[in-house]
Amino acid sequence: MKTNPNKTSAPSVEFDTAKLIDLQKQYVNDATKLWQDAWGNVINSSSASTPVSDRRFAADAWKNNPMAALTASAFLMNARALQGMAEAVQADDKTKARIRYAVEQFNAAASPSNYLMTNAEALQKAIDTQGESLNQGMKNLLTDVKQGHISMTDESQFEVGKNVATTEGAVVFENELFQLIEYKPLTKQVYERPFLFVPPCINKFYILDLQPDNSLIRYTVAQGHRTFVLSWRNPDASLAGLTWDDYIEDAAIKAITTVQAITGAKQINALGFCVGGTILASALAVLAARGEKPVASLTLLTSMLDFTDTGILDIFIDEESVHKREIELADPKSPKLLKGQELATSFSFLRPNDLVWNYVVGNYLKGETPPAFDLLYWNSDSTNLPGPMYSWYLRNTYLENNLIKPGKTTVCGEKIDFNRLDMPTYIYGSQEDHIVPVGAAYASTQIVPGNKRFVMGASGHIAGVINPPAKNKRAYWTYEPSSKAGKSKKVQNAVFPATHAEWFEKSTQHPGSWWTDWSNWLAGQAGKKMVSPKAYGSGSSKGKYRVIEPAPGRYVKAKA
Repeated sequence: MKTNPNKTSAPSVEFDTAKLIDLQKQYVNDATKLWQDAWGNVINSSSASTPVSDRRFAADAWKNNPMAALTASAFLMNARALQGMAEAVQADDKTKARIRYAVEQFNAAASPSNYLMTNAEALQKAIDTQGESLNQGMKNLLTDVKQGHISMTDESQFEVGKNVATTEGAVVFENELFQLIEYKPLTKQVYERPFLFVPPCINKFYILDLQPDNSLIRYTVAQGHRTFVLSWRNPDASLAGLTWDDYIEDAAIKAITTVQAITGAKQINALGFCVGGTILASALAVLAARGEKPVASLTLLTSMLDFTDTGILDIFIDEESVHKREIELADPKSPKLLKGQELATSFSFLRPNDLVWNYVVGNYLKGETPPAFDLLYWNSDSTNLPGPMYSWYLRNTYLENNLIKPGKTTVCGEKIDFNRLDMPTYIYGSQEDHIVPVGAAYASTQIVPGNKRFVMGASGHIAGVINPPAKNKRAYWTYEPSSKAGKSKKVQNAVFPATHAEWFEKSTQHPGSWWTDWSNWLAGQAGKKMVSPKAYGSGSSKGKYRVIEPAPGRYVKAKA
């Protein structure tokens, strides 16, 4: 009988007997105390004690209802026991991670706060409002069913181009994959090297341009850089067959050469954010293989070049799952789109209590409208991906980690080698990032050979990046490594510690935003100052690159 080479066998799972015995003893003690406390509350007719440290059960309605308090406490006791059993598993690292994830999802879904008949707070609100909260909750549910996702914010309060993505600019080029936006200078002079943002294609670019006071794009313009951004098209069925090569050649490389053509600059500076960083680095490696070096400096924000450590996302990746995606999405005869909502839902369930069940309870059980929050509005504005492009990306990054193997991968007809990316590089990672672990971001210091700087910001994948200086929030860390010759800081070819943990031990914490550190670094790569242009694109109605439409353009407004 033939076997399927792509099908993986079930992993071997055993339990640490000593841990299970300790867990059993602790469970009996916890259960005994729980029932003693519950019985005491009944006898004394007193308010129950509830686990107020868990915000799901912090409301007075849980404290004032002994049965609800018992239910919450029993749930938390059982959840701890399940977590303990997951920790007692003896298996390979990926299997253990998958079991932990499954237990986390089960515990998050099983919380009594998620269900009307066991949510004391929601029931109390229904009584207090004479059922109006339930009526509004049903309306909210129907609205979310129609729009295809759970509302995380009051989406009626935002409109792209009206109160998000409002930095003044114009679309000066477009093809089937992207629009190129040029922004109006805010200074009388600009640096001679223009600046290009390459955002992730799995999201829309305006995470970098939410509101005027938290826009990294506007901040960059205000620092005197002639600024451009690549605005990805939200693919529809007509683009379902696009490949990774298309995204590199016809988007990233095309954007670089177009900025050069518009500005007349021999070299530009460029930034890649998340997957945009992987795309940008791949494009630069292709150009380097062709003997071209159009980018003078590179910034990588929460980006991975080395996919050895992919954090929690690793649990979703194996040969069987990737092969299945290739069959489903990348058939040359009938390629399909990866729907944006599928990807968005997967990311939300990485933090199920905060990004899923919290809104189920608030929107539907309590009938509340979530507050207006620009970042969460952006988070709900999902994008599709072409199946062949996505499948190639999964296999060559998360599964096989081919991009860091010199000459292993052919992109746009060239064997790529990140060792050729010898331009000055600024590498940023977020301390609590669950999408791009900070160690994975740091790993790029061991790959690119040029003069580089690594900075770590506080918070997560998005909040760590979008941290404007005026807010005076959070912190960032820096470390100035020595050169191979043992000289002081700010030297060429500095030697970085092998791991992020070693780097962190030597780092220095600074209050506030990493933006100022980056801005100072970028100014040193931007060349001399020149008079700011008076018009977009080629500068005249007869030029090749003329204004197509005002920023933010129509591509970013297309819904998945």
